Amino acid sequence: MLEVRGLHVEFLTPEGLVHAVNGVDFDVARGESLAIVGESGSGKTVAAMALVGLVPSPPARIRGERAVLNGLNLLALDERKLSEIRGSRIGFVFQDPLSALNPVLTIGRQISEVIERHLNIKGGEAKRRAVDWLVRVGIADSQGVADSFPHQLSGGMRQRAMIAMGLAGEPELLIADEPTTALDVTVQAQIVDLMLQLRDDLGMALVWISHDLGVVAGLADRVAVMYAGRIVESGSVQDLYGRPAHPYTRGLISSVPDLRTERLSRLATIPGGTPDPMALPPGCAYFPRCGISERECDARVPVMARISSSHWIACTPAANGIVAAEGQGDE
Repeated sequence: MLEVRGLHVEFLTPEGLVHAVNGVDFDVARGESLAIVGESGSGKTVAAMALVGLVPSPPARIRGERAVLNGLNLLALDERKLSEIRGSRIGFVFQDPLSALNPVLTIGRQISEVIERHLNIKGGEAKRRAVDWLVRVGIADSQGVADSFPHQLSGGMRQRAMIAMGLAGEPELLIADEPTTALDVTVQAQIVDLMLQLRDDLGMALVWISHDLGVVAGLADRVAVMYAGRIVESGSVQDLYGRPAHPYTRGLISSVPDLRTERLSRLATIPGGTPDPMALPPGCAYFPRCGISERECDARVPVMARISSSHWIACTPAANGIVAAEGQGDE
């Protein structure tokens, strides 16, 4: 459904050129959930927003080999075409619905506008469908919420309304940018269950952007880990959580507290800090923080290496170590 190759996003600032996304590749199939995870500033949100023309250009400079959605290269479209695609073929759920929703329009009116623009359904029928979408995202008092303004709703209710708005144009792909970050764990679980149910019911693809590895474990089919604008590891959920191979991924997973044990232990951390996106090292961006680095890592950007049928990493020492271990096991 969606194939992205060689995506770069840079920002020209008075201080210099910010390298936000540096040659990202990923795919997502119909009916599949792909999670893109990483720390704040890793480039995951910028990469997703660049695909649908939500990154202002200038100051951004967006380029890439291709970003093809069912035969349509998104990188070749002008703003008018991208505007038509947003909402109709690609839906977007933003991290903060209170900022994303229009404060002076009711929820029902905002959802109706999506239906009118992208499905060419007008008037009373558009309003009825807007209320129906609120029902589908689990809102019992759908008419009451449709008649409400964003500030009159709870955080969980606003997020459900945002999801309804993202789906109202019946898109092929839904991109959800950290949609559960500001919600308590109970509401988070409800939103995750809702998104999976809607994905299955509608047969759409889902790209979920997050820094929360716990949430991702419960919803994704595949996971891509980003660091300093690059994907450093990708694979199935079983690969990433059961056999993490990149030292950064291992660090992320080990830093999540284990609530299943009563034994007190020091929380694991990753030493050092993320590199300056205006002064990235010539080689692997993780080199200064890495515990298994070799001399060549500081001079050469690692390429993605396949370590199993569904598992890829961009780490030369780790990939070589896995190959060597497998070779010894065959002897």
